[in-house]
Amino acid sequence: MTISSSLNAGVAGLNANATKLATISDNISNSSTYGYKRSDTEFHSMVIDGSGSYAAGGVRTTTHRLIDESGPLISTSNPTDIAISGRGMIPVTDSASLHSDGAMPMYLMTTGSFYPDETGVLTTSTGMVLMGWPAEADGNVPTYPRDTVDGLEPVQIDVNQFAGDPTTRIELGVNLPATATEAGANGDTLDLSIEYFGNLGTSETLTVSFSPTVPATGTSNEWTMVITDSASDNAVVGEYVLAFDDSRSDGGTLASVTTISGGTYDDTTGALTVDVAGGPLEVTIGSLGDPFGLTQLSDSFAPTSITKNGSPVGNLTSVEIDENGFVHAIYDTGFTKTIYQIPLVDVPNPNGLISLSNQAYQVSPDSGAFFLWDAGDGPTGSIVGYAREESATDVAAELTQLIQTQRAYSSNAKIIQTVDEMLQETTNIKR
Repeated sequence: MTISSSLNAGVAGLNANATKLATISDNISNSSTYGYKRSDTEFHSMVIDGSGSYAAGGVRTTTHRLIDESGPLISTSNPTDIAISGRGMIPVTDSASLHSDGAMPMYLMTTGSFYPDETGVLTTSTGMVLMGWPAEADGNVPTYPRDTVDGLEPVQIDVNQFAGDPTTRIELGVNLPATATEAGANGDTLDLSIEYFGNLGTSETLTVSFSPTVPATGTSNEWTMVITDSASDNAVVGEYVLAFDDSRSDGGTLASVTTISGGTYDDTTGALTVDVAGGPLEVTIGSLGDPFGLTQLSDSFAPTSITKNGSPVGNLTSVEIDENGFVHAIYDTGFTKTIYQIPLVDVPNPNGLISLSNQAYQVSPDSGAFFLWDAGDGPTGSIVGYAREESATDVAAELTQLIQTQRAYSSNAKIIQTVDEMLQETTNIKR
C-alpha cells in the first residue's frame, strides 16, 4: 500500500508540474501579446487516510488567470487605441453578432486597437467591436440603464460625415462713447454686425444698432439698442433701452436695461434671449455694474470682445477618446462634437470572469453581476486614448519558475524510478 501510494504520488507530481509547465509556456509565448493576463498554477496537497499506516496522497492543481493584474501602458499613434488606467473593462461584442437578428452579447477587454471597418464600425483585427452609448444630436449623452446592455451599440464613425454647429450663444463686450449722449452731439446710430451660424450651417448676420439719446442739456447716459436678424428678413428681434452709471465707483457700467421688445433681460446673468429664424439665441451684454460687458466710456466706439459658439459645416477629420470615455468627432472647421460615451464595466470578482480568445472575457456567476460606470467614477479608472496595455507577463519570473518546475518534474520522475527499483527488489525476494 505504502509503495504503491508513493508511485501514485510521483505520477501526480509529474502531472501537476506538467500543468505548471503549460501555464509557464502560455505566459512566455504571450509575453508580447497586448492585454494578455498571465495564468498561474497552484498546488494543493491530497491527504489519504491510511488506516494506521501512512499513505502518500499526492498533489492536485488548480489554474486561474489573474485578470485583475495590469500590464504597463505604452503610447501609440492611433487615437482609437484604448487602454485603462486603473480598474474597469471596455464593453465589446463580436463582429458576427452585427449581422444576426438576436441580441448582441457583451464581452469585456482591458485594451484594444480599434479601426473603422468598411461600414465605419470600430473593430479590432480579431473582430471585436467597440460598444458605447450614442449621444443625441446636441452632443449630450442621455441617461442609460447601468445594469444592462440595453442602450449600448457599436461605435460607428462615418468618415464622410458633414456636420455644423448652430450658434446659440453670443457674448458682447462693446464700449459706447460717453460723449455721444451729451447735449449737442450728432446722435448718429452706431452699427455692429455679428456673424452667426444657422441650423443648416449657413452664415447669417445679427446687426446690433446703438442709438444715443441726445438731451437738450446735460448728459442722458442712455442708448437704445435694436437687434435685427438677416435670416428673418432683417426683422427686429429685440429692442432695449440701456442706461449707464456715471458714479465714481461704477461709472461707465450698465445701470439698468429696459425691455421694449424681445426676450427679457436677466440682470443676474447679464443675458437676454432673442428669437432668430433658427430658434432662440442668447446674447450676453453683461450684468449691472459689470465692467466686461457693455460699457460707456471715453469718446470711442470699440467692440472690445465678441465671442460666440457655433461653426459652419465641416468634414470629419479625426476621432478622439478622452479620459472620461467620450468619443469626440473633430471637423476641419474646428468644431468638436461628442458622438458616443464608452462606459467602463466593473464586476466584484474580475478573476472569476470566463476567459475567451483574443484577450476577451465574459461575465460569469463567479465574477458577479456587472455594472456600467462612467470612466473615472466609482471604483473605475480612466480611459487612455493613443495607448495600449502590454502583456502582464514577467519573462524573468516565468523563467525562474521554469527552472523550479523542471527540477520538481525531475525529482518526481526520480521517485517513480526509485519505486520501480524497490518493486524489483521485492520481486527478487522469491529468488
